[in-house]
Amino acid sequence: MASFVGFRVQHDNARGPMKGGIRYHHEVDPDEVNALAQLMTWKTAVANIPYGGAKGGIGCSPGELSISELERLTREFTQKLHDCIGIHTDVPAPDMGTNSQTMAWILDEYSKFHGYSPAVVTGKPVDLGGSLGRDAATGKGVLFAAQALLAEYGKSISDQRFVIQGFGNVGSWAAQLISEAGGKVIAVSDVTGAVKNSNGLDILKLLKHSKESHGVKGFGGGDALDPNLLLMEDCDVLIPAALGGVINRGNANDIRAKFIIEAANHPTDPEADEILSKKGVLILPDIFANSGGVTVSYFEWVQNIQGFMWDEEKVNCELKTYMTRGFKHVKEMCRTHNCDLRMGAFTLGVNRVARATVLRGWGA
Repeated sequence: MASFVGFRVQHDNARGPMKGGIRYHHEVDPDEVNALAQLMTWKTAVANIPYGGAKGGIGCSPGELSISELERLTREFTQKLHDCIGIHTDVPAPDMGTNSQTMAWILDEYSKFHGYSPAVVTGKPVDLGGSLGRDAATGKGVLFAAQALLAEYGKSISDQRFVIQGFGNVGSWAAQLISEAGGKVIAVSDVTGAVKNSNGLDILKLLKHSKESHGVKGFGGGDALDPNLLLMEDCDVLIPAALGGVINRGNANDIRAKFIIEAANHPTDPEADEILSKKGVLILPDIFANSGGVTVSYFEWVQNIQGFMWDEEKVNCELKTYMTRGFKHVKEMCRTHNCDLRMGAFTLGVNRVARATVLRGWGA
């Protein structure tokens, strides 16, 4: 027998059903989940999709549990929660330590109580109503966000040098898509180590190496680099796509990039933010830059409700439209309030939530 603590934090539903991931991690901390639920409220508002914010998780070490233990844990969690989630109430998604299989178990368990309901979770396997293009969505969103930001300054992906911290789902897709668009990815790191090649890494070979060796360490097409120095590499665009809090007071002064695109959640702490803005570094904030994932989750939910699935080209085309329009709205907010991109994005998100709250008669 083992007992685990799981919970779901629901922050706001003024703009629509709540949306947010479920993480399985040994340090699922209520305060962090609270903060992430709130972040989802602003992120969905900035992306202009009809959702509020939620987040949840179970304090467990998924690596130490067998598949059948994970399944029993997930089904038990769903039995306890099935009245709190729902197509028009709260729509979970995968997060750290969970994946499309976890979503399939939640869908099946939920359906025992409420009938077949594919729209109750997103990030499902394609065979059970998952959307094409969901896997690459956050990375694609990062590419579209980067294109929009660079275009604003008369630059394009192909004339910039990129450094990417993190080579998981988001980092690896971003690297692949940026190099396909002609950008030069000169350094990449993950938990195993870092590699650098000033002439640009061969991303397809690196992906193959990373799959076979479970990490980028030892890749032949570049030189090994101390992962702690990666953020300080000389480049045009820095993309943190790993953990939060990696850019801080200690290293902000040494960052040489001109643009930072936050693919991770909360990679820059407030002190670093201040140092970097004084240096004239432009930061595209996480609540806009990594919203490609939740946007395609929304497309998945829409397809499930319609009972009509889109082809991948339509998914990518719609995502580009949303990201490009989103950037324009954030920029307009920055001009109106004469503020940086982070303040512009938060102002836009909070404004949209506040307007919906007042219109529903909830009082602000």
